[in-house]
Amino acid sequence: MKAYDGMYIDGAWRPAAGPDVIEVVNPADEQVIATVPAGTVEDVDAAVRAARAARLAALRDVLQARREEIAETVTAELGSPLKLSQTVHAGVPVAVAGSYAELAAAHAFEERIGNSTVLSEPVGVVGAITPWNYPLHQIVAKTAPALAAGCTIVVKPAEDTPLVARLFAEAVHEAGIPAGVFNLVTGLGPVAGQALAEHPGVDLVSFTGSTAVGRRIGAIAAGAVKKVALELGGKSANVILPGADLARAVNVGVANVMSNSGQTCSAWTRMLVHRDQYDEAVGLAAGAAAKYGDRIGPLVNAGQRDRVRGYIEKGVAEGARLVAGGLDTPHDRGYHVSPTVLADVTPDMTVAQEEIFGPVLCVLRYEDEEDALRIANGTVYGLAGAVWAGDEEQAVAFARRLETGQVDINGGRFNPLAPFGGYKQSGVGRELGVHGLTEYLQTKSLQF
Repeated sequence: MKAYDGMYIDGAWRPAAGPDVIEVVNPADEQVIATVPAGTVEDVDAAVRAARAARLAALRDVLQARREEIAETVTAELGSPLKLSQTVHAGVPVAVAGSYAELAAAHAFEERIGNSTVLSEPVGVVGAITPWNYPLHQIVAKTAPALAAGCTIVVKPAEDTPLVARLFAEAVHEAGIPAGVFNLVTGLGPVAGQALAEHPGVDLVSFTGSTAVGRRIGAIAAGAVKKVALELGGKSANVILPGADLARAVNVGVANVMSNSGQTCSAWTRMLVHRDQYDEAVGLAAGAAAKYGDRIGPLVNAGQRDRVRGYIEKGVAEGARLVAGGLDTPHDRGYHVSPTVLADVTPDMTVAQEEIFGPVLCVLRYEDEEDALRIANGTVYGLAGAVWAGDEEQAVAFARRLETGQVDINGGRFNPLAPFGGYKQSGVGRELGVHGLTEYLQTKSLQF
């Protein structure tokens, strides 16, 4: 008699969770010819985790293999400089997909609480509507956790950047993800996007985009009593406290705003500087912005270019002082806006309150920390921000008082496992990491 041991899970034979076995009987002589392990709930859970993780790991590997093609496609349809497309637009989705491959294998989808077993189950069918500014990252940031949770998904990408979405669909097919699990529909927002948000077969709507559109999608979801996740606009503050490394804080702040031509919802577009350092900071910002003249790409379309130029004109008309950039551009063709710095901006100005979504930095003066906090929190948004201080504890204490979902301390680095999302009108829910995964789960408790 042969006693077989172990389960084949995640590419290897591993011991069963329990001691019980199944006897295999030869029906001709009624002799036991072998035993195999009798799988338990734990064994099944481990196998399902491995299956989920394997899909995502395969998808990560395909995205990695096609990074150059992805980068070139994003550059062609978004206008992003190729280096940025390679490092960010193609690189970050690989990291995010990899992080969810690990989370799918490690997350506790079942836990015991007192006399109850609490289950985390897939929410069902996800309708994902994604923006053009980080076209592949936003698709992966919704698809990867949906797959890790066991959901199926329909993605409607932005009409300006559909090509990289098609590449992603090819990657999904190449990774061997079963038919019907991932689905792609290109189309216009008011038609395809609205139809997806309204569809009775969609259990969760996940949207990234403007606050105005987010309100409409939230209202649609509320009317149908379905789950909704919204990552919306921002007007983030970069607060430089006295004692901080002023030159570094300003240079990193300008780089943050100019990255992706300012088309980043979490960009620190309001730089808050103490009155005693204000003039020096304005000079540093103007000099730093001038270096980006030939290093940033165009905006995504003519409408976006005109919108940003309109904000620059409005800022000057309301009393802001133009110290870098402006309406002139050295380019004969393309939807370009020069890296722009507006000084003497006051909190009540339109450019200090509304999301510009272009390479425009507003520099504001504050009197003391309480004044800085009032200005930083004084918008309808609360997506991201930054705090700089000579003492890290001082920076953390200030950050704790900010009404915003994410704060970089003295130039903190991007972490794909940290949750991203906003307070106030910057959204509902979180993306990335465990918090992003739980958006695609619903809870059931069994009482014993």
